[in-house]
Amino acid sequence: MSNGNSVTLVGNVTRDPELRFTPNGQATASFGLAVNRRWQNRQTQEWEEATSFFDVVCWREMAENVSETLTRGARVIVTGRLEQRSWETAEGDKRSKIEVVADELGPSLRWATAQVVKNERRGPSDSGPGGSSGRGTATRPASQPAAQAAGEAFAAYDEEPF
Repeated sequence: MSNGNSVTLVGNVTRDPELRFTPNGQATASFGLAVNRRWQNRQTQEWEEATSFFDVVCWREMAENVSETLTRGARVIVTGRLEQRSWETAEGDKRSKIEVVADELGPSLRWATAQVVKNERRGPSDSGPGGSSGRGTATRPASQPAAQAAGEAFAAYDEEPF
């Protein structure tokens, strides 16, 4: 990320991740992220709020982990780069959109706790085409009982952070 194109976002997942695979077997997941900004208007002294929506794309093992872990409403921190994608519709119209391609992603611990379960590291001989052969097995929970599934790491929040 040293090319000057890096972004860090903190927000809430707006739709469950959608996991797909490229023709060569590489996993990709995408989900929506809502980022809220709140400020006080200095003239009226009223609080104002704006929400920005982003599409986030993850690849390989991160895509599989995200699809198994994140659910709508989870508060996450995403770091990555902005990338523009262009295509042409069946009617011949040109379209483009800017997405966040995630380099790192994790839970926000400001209003919640999370359990981290480390996946088994895979070597080149363990992967299929595209470098991914599915999820590794959970080998070591971090300082909490292993009874909780990794999917519970982003359980619903009792209070709204805004």
